[in-house]
Amino acid sequence: MEGFDNKDKNAIYAKSLRAGKRTYFFDVRESTRSGDYYLTITESKKRFVDDSGRFVFDKHKVFLYKEDFEQFVDDLNDVMAFIKKEQPFTTADLKQERERNREARESAAPTNFSDVSFEDLDK
Repeated sequence: MEGFDNKDKNAIYAKSLRAGKRTYFFDVRESTRSGDYYLTITESKKRFVDDSGRFVFDKHKVFLYKEDFEQFVDDLNDVMAFIKKEQPFTTADLKQERERNREARESAAPTNFSDVSFEDLDK
């Protein structure tokens, strides 16, 4: 099972999706009471706290229960079809998005370098 972590007793199956600054986790879990499966979708975004390079992960979680799966998927597909129709996503858009993600990663990376001038070394 991809991404399966046996530390969580309720975890049955897991997948993750890295998307720029964000990572999405899809975890199938088992209810302790009824034994039914449900899905948690977690968005995790790395955020630097300050110039020291320390960071935290902002997380947002959605719980989706199996009685809602069909309607959820239907509505999600409907909304995605609307967006694709109204604002088609082209290969150029994809390249531009990857470039924005790369730039964001580079600008968010902490730098621990000092600004040093070597002008005095020639004297």
